[in-house]
Amino acid sequence: MNPLRALRAALLALGLGLFATAAASAASAGDTPAQPVAKFDFDHPTFAHQLPFATRQVVIQVSENNPDYWNLVLNNAQNLLDFFGQENVRVVVVAFGPGLPMLLKNSTVAARLESENSEGVEFDACHNTMKAMARKIGHMPVVVPEATVVPAGVARIMQLEHAGFAYLRP
Repeated sequence: MNPLRALRAALLALGLGLFATAAASAASAGDTPAQPVAKFDFDHPTFAHQLPFATRQVVIQVSENNPDYWNLVLNNAQNLLDFFGQENVRVVVVAFGPGLPMLLKNSTVAARLESENSEGVEFDACHNTMKAMARKIGHMPVVVPEATVVPAGVARIMQLEHAGFAYLRP
């Protein structure tokens, strides 16, 4: 093989390798969350916890990046569990926009999320917000294992209100 052809072949291989690396990097910052996105049928909501005796239902919106506010939300959820009994109330906390950091792995309230999840509180993370964060930070943010990734936080709130949930934004 002549040296010019060998150089061209090497440059082509290098270019393809760089393209593949860039594509893999873009994919890691793209649509694939660390956890799968929950199926979404607007008229038939699904839930992380089986609560067959729940006669009360509330969705709590979290759209503020403020640990004091997050603790207020968690206090409200716990108060509902204490008042109605954890088997009698379904509490779904939906975090989106500036509120999503509440559900990130390094959240200051991660231990409380784990505790309230064990009592039946569901925590939903907005996939749209996760994708927006990924574009800024270069990779998908990692949410706590207790979080369910939903396609869109605001659509989830609308879905739950449509299904008869009370709406709370402390």
